[in-house]
Amino acid sequence: MALISGGEILVRALVAAGVETLFGINGAHVDGIYQAALDHGLPVVDTRHEMNAGHAAEGYARVRNSLGVAVLTAGGGFTNGLTSMANAHLDRTPVLYLAGSGPLRDDQTNTLQAGIDQVAMAAPVTKWAHRVTRTDLIERLLARAIRTALAGPRGPVLLDVPWDVLAGEIEAAEPARPPAGLSVHAAAADPGAVSAMCGILLQARRPVILAGSEVVRAGAGAALRRFAQETDIPLLADYEALGALTGSPLNFGLIQSLFGLDTDAAPDAVLMLGLRFGLTTQHGSGKLVPRTARIIHADPAAAELGSLQEVEMSVVADPMPLLGQLSDTLAACGGAPRQDRSGWKKQLRAHIERRAAAVAAQLKRDTRIHPYDAVRAIAGCVPEGAVVVADGALTYLWLSETIPDAPASSYLCHGYLGSMGVGMGIAVGAQAAARGTTVILVTGDGSLGYSLGEFDTMVRAGLPVVVVVLNNRAWGATLHAQELTLGSSRIVSNRLENGDYSAVAKGLGAAGFSVTRIGDLAPAIREALACHRPACIDVQVSLDPVPPEERVIMGGSPF
Repeated sequence: MALISGGEILVRALVAAGVETLFGINGAHVDGIYQAALDHGLPVVDTRHEMNAGHAAEGYARVRNSLGVAVLTAGGGFTNGLTSMANAHLDRTPVLYLAGSGPLRDDQTNTLQAGIDQVAMAAPVTKWAHRVTRTDLIERLLARAIRTALAGPRGPVLLDVPWDVLAGEIEAAEPARPPAGLSVHAAAADPGAVSAMCGILLQARRPVILAGSEVVRAGAGAALRRFAQETDIPLLADYEALGALTGSPLNFGLIQSLFGLDTDAAPDAVLMLGLRFGLTTQHGSGKLVPRTARIIHADPAAAELGSLQEVEMSVVADPMPLLGQLSDTLAACGGAPRQDRSGWKKQLRAHIERRAAAVAAQLKRDTRIHPYDAVRAIAGCVPEGAVVVADGALTYLWLSETIPDAPASSYLCHGYLGSMGVGMGIAVGAQAAARGTTVILVTGDGSLGYSLGEFDTMVRAGLPVVVVVLNNRAWGATLHAQELTLGSSRIVSNRLENGDYSAVAKGLGAAGFSVTRIGDLAPAIREALACHRPACIDVQVSLDPVPPEERVIMGGSPF
């Protein structure tokens, strides 16, 4: 028998599991993984900060609807990755974090990059966290980690591998066995429940389907569009699931569009599919999901069902098999009764158009570019099938007003952690996951400051992300909050009036553009897309305008 190292076992198992890219920064504690990856031709995108390695693994997982993998060296490398773990945990993104740690033989010796319990620190923000204590356990525990991450509701896992365990050698057959039992069969619903769901939806005069992140995680976008077409039911989504609606004639955009409907014009039946009550549904207020509606809540996590608002049906199921069951049930009954929903769709479209007109009507322009004009131009330049990433509070709130009209395949935005600075890492991972696809990051200047060094990563890795910076020279959302609650004399520590972001990008090898007039923005985006290399477009926008959804977050009406 030949001897095989722990690093070799781990990488062989990752390759056998279908992993095609790793993200991380090398360090002595994890170099065994890097050496084995080199031998197997497994690419590693080495970022400039471990936070962004984790976020890149998230972006990769979100675009591929599969497992992302981040490699974190011990100590500071691991702690730098904790923000990403928390982000992935709240957003239910399947990421495997492989963390190096101090040798077991040196436990409690005050040695370098040790002395902290990494598993205990990761446990609250992962589905499962575990330390491998013997080299021969790597393969089995890695398989468990992958299964756990990919089982609905999906989420992150941590495998802590001490230095001496990774470097250890055991006898193994050539080649090493692939991880056992990695197939995860998603949970289907009870057939009786499926029939009842069809009955509620088909009887309704004004039904809607509200899609959430688990629809995307399950790769159920096509099945969702097909079922909507079969039943002629309008589709709306949270930010994460918006791309699943692209291409459907029943795409009515983001859930926030339902705000302001009169009671007698609001949905009378709602299928919440893979969507949790919370921020994107205005919690249990009834302002977006009417209390008077017949609500069906379907999600892989039973604890989420009806958590903030009373529902008529709670269904524990993964979106992919459930949508198949719904379509099969309709087919067995000879297809959906063709109710005339043209009036309902027309009514809903008119309401959404009135909302857009209301946004445009409240605009007051000054000498700098209005952010709404900027996001309209950006949405108009998004190529078919592109991935759009948004980062920064005011930025994503303004972009949410126009991005539903863009033909994006994925819209990767802030999740429940609301962490600024995630965008550069997410965009790196998204572009690595889809190298033939356009990736556009729209970010604020505050958020971009976390990760300017990742322009270097994009250049070295050949990732042609186009970064559009809405530069209002401030932490705009917190400045607005101070101004609203305390007055303009109490604005403090929110100004960012220094810097030329396009010049920084050019200094790191990317293309750079500066835009001060709205008429120059679309041409700059087209030029950046045509150069097929990383690019930064610094757009000088006004600070004062308040996006409608910021007003909602601060407890008011959008208008």
